[in-house]
Amino acid sequence: MEKRIGTITILIRDREAATSVNRLLSEHADIILCRQGLPFHDRPVAVISLIVEGSVDSINALTGMLGRVQGVECKAVVTKNS
Repeated sequence: MEKRIGTITILIRDREAATSVNRLLSEHADIILCRQGLPFHDRPVAVISLIVEGSVDSINALTGMLGRVQGVECKAVVTKNS
């Protein structure tokens, strides 16, 4: 299956969800090229941005699993088919 480059932005509104998010990211480490996290200590939110490379199915699978975690929102943007 063709690999694509994309980004996933994750907003964590419940700090207790961080454990589940980190577990999912570890399980999908093979498609993650870069990870950047920004905890806001004065607000109830943390942001993680990922650069990923994988099939559309694998990127969407990770995004879907993250989106099902309580207290987490995420969106993915993937390059178009060339």
